[in-house]
Amino acid sequence: MIKSKICELLNIKYPLLQGGMAWVADGKLAGAVSKAGGLGIIAAGSAPVEWVEEQIDIVRSITDNNFAVNVMLMSPTAEAVASLICEKKVPVVTTGAGSPAKYIPMWKEHGIKVVPVVPSSSIAKRMERAGADAVIAEGMEGGGHVGELTTMALIPQVVDAVTIPVVAAGGIGDGRGAAAAFMLGAEGIQVGTRFLSAFECGIHENYKKMVLEAKDTDTIITGRSTGHPVRALKNKFTKQMQAFDLENKPDEIEAKGSGALRIAVQVGDLETGSFMAGQIVGLVDKSQSCEEIITEIISECENLLTNSGRNRVV
Repeated sequence: MIKSKICELLNIKYPLLQGGMAWVADGKLAGAVSKAGGLGIIAAGSAPVEWVEEQIDIVRSITDNNFAVNVMLMSPTAEAVASLICEKKVPVVTTGAGSPAKYIPMWKEHGIKVVPVVPSSSIAKRMERAGADAVIAEGMEGGGHVGELTTMALIPQVVDAVTIPVVAAGGIGDGRGAAAAFMLGAEGIQVGTRFLSAFECGIHENYKKMVLEAKDTDTIITGRSTGHPVRALKNKFTKQMQAFDLENKPDEIEAKGSGALRIAVQVGDLETGSFMAGQIVGLVDKSQSCEEIITEIISECENLLTNSGRNRVV
């Protein structure tokens, strides 16, 4: 079994968090991940507060194990979701798209563990000073909104910059990636793209098919001109976004991109949807249950760390 401060901090069996993917990570997916021993995460995104509450109830109908809610801080519903998390006694919260500093005292008063997603060591240090219990350092290899640093470069620098545990994210989809993250000093991993193929993931079948058939070069980053770049699978939509980037038309990207992820997830429109996925998508070639995915990743990781002599497996 892998020894990890993240397991102790979040009270989970395995040091594996499921990515908080907007419109993808609902109560059914999060509940399945938590039941299997990881930390399932409900992505609040810009969804109504009532929907988030419903998903929390779904997780609790599936398992008594710990889970989290991811708060997108740019969302107009962020403040209401932040309060709901306290009301519903959610054990863990992760955050993205902004600083959660103003909410951390409230969450801490309610005994909630706070784990922000960070793209750099400087922001990681800021989150530690604000009271975060751990950070998720996410490299540009991941799907969705990305930063500029690769996971390989980012993780050791964040580990050196803070004293709180660091979870590695971005480009991790199997035991090899997990083992590499631990060797870089991480105390846990976050996996997103791999769970797109899970039986319990409710995305449209067109989305799953694209993921299962994708190769290593089938993702692209667009939207750099907006300051909020996004990695997604190549299609007609991303070609249009790429053209807008070259023409420096950020307003066009924002207008055309609004709702595109939801279209991909719920409608599966291959031309107008934004099918977000990370660079490890080429490794995802089969559908499995969340339990099978987690067991496979952790087992392979443990074998690799044992053979390396790394003192983390007992």
